[in-house]
Amino acid sequence: MIKNKPVRRIRPQSLEAGQIWRMADAHLCVQAVGRLLVHYKLGKPNAIRVSNSCNGIKTIEKYLKAHKAVLA
Repeated sequence: MIKNKPVRRIRPQSLEAGQIWRMADAHLCVQAVGRLLVHYKLGKPNAIRVSNSCNGIKTIEKYLKAHKAVLA
């Protein structure tokens, strides 16, 4: 009986505190990352005030992928 090793998929960069993700029309600054949630600030590049937000890690990763975000 032959044992097959599971295929390891390369995961995109994980979210960490202090990261700044740049998109065409906005910046996302990661404040804190927990087990399930991410605290972040999302705003325009020249915004005076930006509100704090909290959302799930998977949701943020999908958002970044959909908007073709680049880690700065």
